[in-house]
Amino acid sequence: MTSDLIAEDDYPDPSLDELGVGELFAEAPEPFHDLLAAPAEQIDELLPLMPQRTAAPQTWVVTVADAKFHWYDLVAGFPEIPDIRDPVGRHLRRMQFDLEATMEKRLIYFAVNRPRVRFDPSRSTSWGFFSLKLTVPILVGAEGKRDSITIELEVPFAATLKKPSVVVTDRFITLNWGGLIEALSIHDVLQQYENALTFQSKVQYVGQTRDPLGRLARARLPAVQKVHQNNSEDNDMLLLIQRMNVEVISDDGDPAELPANDNPVAADVLLKDRIDAVECALIRYFEGPQMHGRSDKEADIRKQRVRQVKEINHLESFRIDLRLENPGKYHDLFSPHAGVSRSHIIDCTIADDGEVLVTRVPDKVKTKP
Repeated sequence: MTSDLIAEDDYPDPSLDELGVGELFAEAPEPFHDLLAAPAEQIDELLPLMPQRTAAPQTWVVTVADAKFHWYDLVAGFPEIPDIRDPVGRHLRRMQFDLEATMEKRLIYFAVNRPRVRFDPSRSTSWGFFSLKLTVPILVGAEGKRDSITIELEVPFAATLKKPSVVVTDRFITLNWGGLIEALSIHDVLQQYENALTFQSKVQYVGQTRDPLGRLARARLPAVQKVHQNNSEDNDMLLLIQRMNVEVISDDGDPAELPANDNPVAADVLLKDRIDAVECALIRYFEGPQMHGRSDKEADIRKQRVRQVKEINHLESFRIDLRLENPGKYHDLFSPHAGVSRSHIIDCTIADDGEVLVTRVPDKVKTKP
């Protein structure tokens, strides 16, 4: 199964026009243009608020503060505004709000593929005797192999029924507890409840959520939509969005903690330095040195940017630790350039030409006592 996911396509990717969505993106600038320096007049206006830098060398330790998956397929088809009077509509609207909120934040996202999984509404659900164990039929993979999962529900606080009524569609299950109605997608269920599926998440694309146009939430980001179009037939696509914490180790301390930098402009400039470098390193790690699907212009701009980050921060090296405290199976990440793991730890340096050099720290192997 994994070997099928890793297999590369020898044919060039189709253009957005060939995919039939070119007009939607005709006027949209590429997000990586944010890496370029701001116009001089803007810099002059903000100069009094720009951060005070320190002179001592820095190393960074980057960890994941929190992480969440969103099912991209639910927004990728340019749906109408969901009806919030409907439980599924409320679920979709909440996801839309969550994604829209990321447009003003500097977060990292991974576009990941997983083999297609659906509920099977043609078969009936069943309850365990004297319990809240609910068995739900599912269809697995492109071939729609029949299977089932059993989930043990807990009665919510607002419930007025001891056992909910259940409605199943191919993508959602709705649980009506009387005083409360829950709507869960198939991927919500697979993440929240134990099951026997052992699929991994293939990282197809790495990006940064900051975008005043909010195109990620509206499926208007060309690169991400292209990945979706190329892989949607047999796979589901999700966005893994992570908020990063960057610890600065330096004899002069963290510049972000200086009183002179206690203003929103200085704080954002320093954060931008750090997340830009992290984004470029993760692109290099998961997408490889050729950054398949990205233009030479983007590669040059990214090199220019990380070289600048290295110089103005006196950055010697940084480590990215993607481990989570309680990871689930959805966090088994891999790509054609990175083996499967829930514990990706990457040591990074920046060469003089702006190339990010990445080295994976081997996973710890448990030894028998």
